[in-house]
Order: sequence, then C-alpha cells, then structure tokens
Amino acid sequence: MTGAKTAVEWLASVAPDPGACRWEWERNPAGVALLPAGRLWDVLILPGRLGYPTLDVLTRVIDQPGPVLVDFGDSRMGFFVPPGTAARWLGTGVRTAGHGTWIVVPYPGRLTGGVRWLVPPDGTGTLTDPALLELAMHEAAAGLAGSEDRP
Repeated sequence: MTGAKTAVEWLASVAPDPGACRWEWERNPAGVALLPAGRLWDVLILPGRLGYPTLDVLTRVIDQPGPVLVDFGDSRMGFFVPPGTAARWLGTGVRTAGHGTWIVVPYPGRLTGGVRWLVPPDGTGTLTDPALLELAMHEAAAGLAGSEDRP
C-alpha cells in the first residue's frame, strides 16, 4: 500500500465505522472527517506561535515526529502523541484531545481549505514521544522569551 493509503487506513481504524469515515473523506467537499481521539492517539494542541518553533526543535532531534496538524490561519497545531497522554498532561496553555473528544482530521495527501497536515501520518502508527515534545516546547519557549528580551 502507498503511504497515503496506509495512513488513511490507520486514521480511519479509530472511527466507529471506518467505511463511513472513508466515505465522508471522499464526499465531503472540505476533505475532512471527525475522528475520536484516545484509541490509537491523543492530540496535544499548542498555540501556533509556540507550535512552529517546537516542531523545528523536534525535527532537529528526531528524524520523523508523529503526525502534526495545523488549523486554518496557523493559530493552533496538534501533535499526535500516545493515547493516555491527554489525561496526564499538565502544561499551561496546551489544550488536549484524548478519550471522549473528537477532532477534525483532513484526508492525508489532499489539500483542504482548513485543517492541514504539516507532518502527515505515514500509516505505521508513529507518534511523538510526549517527553521529547515537552523538552522541545521548553527549548522553543526559551527561544521565544529570549527574542522578546532583545531590543
């Protein structure tokens, strides 16, 4: 299977009806579907101002982070992390999507008018390690604070 096809299968597998999810992706003009978090992944949602530098730090440290979504306007970024992370996360200013929540997910490999993939899923189930994400967030936040201190 191609990367996009395996990614579709991986993402759709969390839906109550994977076939209906694939049908929605195919027919929805926006190219998105609602999927439940908490089964194969949770999502940590950072403000875009912190999310972009965090992703920069992550990609310097590891070859392939887990999937990352960004919303229209780049105001929020969602990092896919292992299930259960949302229930334990204590970071200020970070929203979580875990068991009992649903997120808007675009079809992998297609452009949409809203939410889009910055790092698309590869279908293997690769997720971002929450400890690495937290360290990357701290480094990114420190860089942002340092840039604000300069005249």
